[in-house]
Amino acid sequence: MGKSASRSRKDSIFKSQKRSYRNLISKSNLVAFRVTVKETDLFVQASTVLQDITKELVLEKRGYIENYIKKHPEFAKTLQPWRVTAFEPVIIGDMALAGEKAGVGPMAAVAGAIAEHVGIELLRYSHEIVVENGGDIFLKSDDPVTVGVFAGKSPLSLRMGLRIESGGNPISVCTSSGTVGHSLSLGKADAVCVVSDSCCLADAAATSIGNRVKSKGHIQPAIDFGRHIEGVKGIVVIIGDEVGIWGDLNVVPLKLEKRLSFQ
Repeated sequence: MGKSASRSRKDSIFKSQKRSYRNLISKSNLVAFRVTVKETDLFVQASTVLQDITKELVLEKRGYIENYIKKHPEFAKTLQPWRVTAFEPVIIGDMALAGEKAGVGPMAAVAGAIAEHVGIELLRYSHEIVVENGGDIFLKSDDPVTVGVFAGKSPLSLRMGLRIESGGNPISVCTSSGTVGHSLSLGKADAVCVVSDSCCLADAAATSIGNRVKSKGHIQPAIDFGRHIEGVKGIVVIIGDEVGIWGDLNVVPLKLEKRLSFQ
C-alpha cells in the first residue's frame, strides 16, 4: 500500500527500513537494545535490558492491529479518518482518534502507536524509557534529551536537534519525510517533526503536515495548518536548505560526532 495525501509513510502495515541513524542522542544512564518483530524495528533505552518483555509487548500490540484489520480490512486502506463504533483495544481507538484529529487514515499513526503503547507498559519496569520506531520516539526522561532531526540529503540534516525538557512526563517526537524511504508521498519535505504528548497524534500530524509541503513556499502554510491540530505542541519543517519552526521548541546545534549510531 503506497502513501497518498492522507496516508502515512508507514501506511503499509508496520513498514520500515534499515536505519543507521536512530534519531536520538544517547542517554548515558540507560542501556540500549534492539527488538525486531516482523517489520517492526524498535530501538529502546531503559534502566536495564528488557528485550524479552519488549518483544512480548510488540507481539501483543501488533496482534491487536492485525486482528482488527482481519475484521475490518478497510482500516488498513482508508485514506479518510476512521470511526471506531464498538469496544476495541485501546491502541485501535488511539490510532483512529489521532487520524481523525489530523485528517488522515488511522494507519498514519501505526508506528507512533506501537512506540507509545510499548513504551507506556515498559515504564512498569524502568522509570525512564525511550522507544524509537522508524523515526517516531516515545520517551520519559527526568533530564533533558536532545532528539536529532534527520532530513535525508538536506544540508540541515543532523545539524540541528530538539532539546526536549518534559519535566519527567512522557512526551513524543515523530518525524515524517517525503524524500527518505521508499513509500509513495505527495509531500516533498525532507523532514517534518512534530512534538506532542501523544505519540499517535504526533505521528499522524507529521504525516498530514508533510503531505502539504510540496515546495519551500508551502512551509509556512503547512505549519499554519499543523498548529491548529489539537494536541500538537511544536513543529519543524525542513525542505532543502530552508526550515520553518513553530511552538515552544528549544532548537540546538548538533555535534555530529556525538550522535547515536546503531547498525
